[in-house]
Amino acid sequence: MSTSGDRTSREQDAVRILLIISAAATPLPGPVSEDPALADAIAVVETQVKLQKLDFWVRNPDYLAATLLDDFEVSGEPYLLELAQEILESEEPEVRRYPMMRFLFGAWEPLDEALSVLRSAGLVVRRKQGTTSRVTQHNFYLTQKGKDVAERVVAAEPVFAYYADRVKLVAALTEGHGGTQLKQRQYLNDEYRNTPIGEQIGSVAGQTRSRLRSLRGGLAGHVSEGS
Repeated sequence: MSTSGDRTSREQDAVRILLIISAAATPLPGPVSEDPALADAIAVVETQVKLQKLDFWVRNPDYLAATLLDDFEVSGEPYLLELAQEILESEEPEVRRYPMMRFLFGAWEPLDEALSVLRSAGLVVRRKQGTTSRVTQHNFYLTQKGKDVAERVVAAEPVFAYYADRVKLVAALTEGHGGTQLKQRQYLNDEYRNTPIGEQIGSVAGQTRSRLRSLRGGLAGHVSEGS
């Protein structure tokens, strides 16, 4: 449980990041033979930007709901409105929200401690691309052990079932999108985009709930006109 402003623990971060990587990683076609440390790797999340953007939506249900409404307005798919409504008509945007800071590339939080827990346990392997003087990309490889642990954690600890559900939703919402695309999408939100660099990104729960009511009212009007 959380109230706005609470910070997560290293252990919470480690489990959440493992669940995100497990759900969103792209399967590898085969072993990465040139790197012995990746012999057991089965999937990868490419770029730290993508990992951070996925984490933002998991940590901020109000922004996730706002994105679901964006998609609903484009596609008209009722299930998107229903998912947003499920989030917004609960206390989830308040009690499950862990705010993030805005930096040059949008929402960003240090993940080194959480990743060190996952790396030391052999669940995730991080690899850098570039040179010793300039790293251009971080990739996060999920091992078979990591996949197994992610599944066992959810089965053994019901408290993590919420995160497992939200991670699956975020993974489905962002499938096929790279980190830069997700960053651009999050910047479409005025509150997110206008947050000064170095400050905490504020909640959009209130305005998103108002938007949901407006969309539902519009749908009800259309139904009445057609009846």
